[in-house]
Amino acid sequence: MLWPGALSLRASTPASGSISNMYAMNLARYQRYPDCKQRGLRALPPLAIFTSKECHYSVNKGAAFLGLGTDSVRVVKADERGKMIPKDLERQISLAEAKGAVPFLVSATSGTTVLGAFDPLNAIADVCQRHGLWLHVDAAWGGSVLLSQTHRHLLDGIQRADSVAWNPHKLLGAGLQCSALLLQDTSNLLKRCHESQARYLFQQDKFYDVALDTGDKVVQCGRRVDCLKLWLLWKAQGRQGLEQRINRAFALSQYLVEEIKKREGFELVMEPEFVNVCFWFVPPSLRGKQESLDYSQRLSQVAPVLKERMVKAGSMMIGYQPHGAWGNFFRVIVVNPMLTHTDIDFLLDELERLGQDL
Repeated sequence: MLWPGALSLRASTPASGSISNMYAMNLARYQRYPDCKQRGLRALPPLAIFTSKECHYSVNKGAAFLGLGTDSVRVVKADERGKMIPKDLERQISLAEAKGAVPFLVSATSGTTVLGAFDPLNAIADVCQRHGLWLHVDAAWGGSVLLSQTHRHLLDGIQRADSVAWNPHKLLGAGLQCSALLLQDTSNLLKRCHESQARYLFQQDKFYDVALDTGDKVVQCGRRVDCLKLWLLWKAQGRQGLEQRINRAFALSQYLVEEIKKREGFELVMEPEFVNVCFWFVPPSLRGKQESLDYSQRLSQVAPVLKERMVKAGSMMIGYQPHGAWGNFFRVIVVNPMLTHTDIDFLLDELERLGQDL
């Protein structure tokens, strides 16, 4: 079993981690208010969802799609590394209750999109347990770390989640798309929440165990078989092969970090704990000018210019973005199993070449 504890694979989701997050939201709502399946939103009081300010945008999108509205999403503070602050989660729950809302779900994140942060799951699970809330973990990005004995501690507490979103097509490199929703529930909640009992498709008198039919457990009807891609990858690489792939990604990320520290003109945003390496390239004209009033503004303009140049040169493609009070910085995600130290060196050399006249 991949997940420690009682978590087991119950369904392969039809689209992505975004849809898995939405499934979890719908399941948590249905578990608490089963009448909503028939009666709709009129069966519900105002509900409250809690997630970190570093969460994936799909939490808000899911709340809107399910008719809960984006106002139902309460944003919990994160620390300087992008991790949810459990104390503020507790505060936000109290505030929501004081305003007449009913808390029902916390969506934690294991591997945030930008900084690669892992929320403190055990502390968050304690809060959920005290308040009787469904704990969902968006581990679409970071969930595969569980396959590494060296790094799986980043997900301590995930076994206490009610649901987990996991995308093997990300860190493991399974064929796109390959997503899964994992549930703690063993009462067939997924089917009760979503089934429509269309007997022309889901006949109950087949010669095999109809519990194997997953079609009536999900929202989409016709869909690709995501789990086949994971099975084929696992058969090809083996348990040790997948673990080595993850450990190698961490090692290459650390190599990139150490090389950044050695080179003039490169500045880390922070020491990464995952494979998200965030940094600025400071061109010659800005070096030593950190005290200038317009330094941050000018530095923020560097990444877009370099991105344009690398794309037009056809040499490489890496992403950039602003984040909070930080201006644009590069974010390199080191997951390609074919990458070598030579490729990392080329990346940094190319940034220096493209930005030497800035």
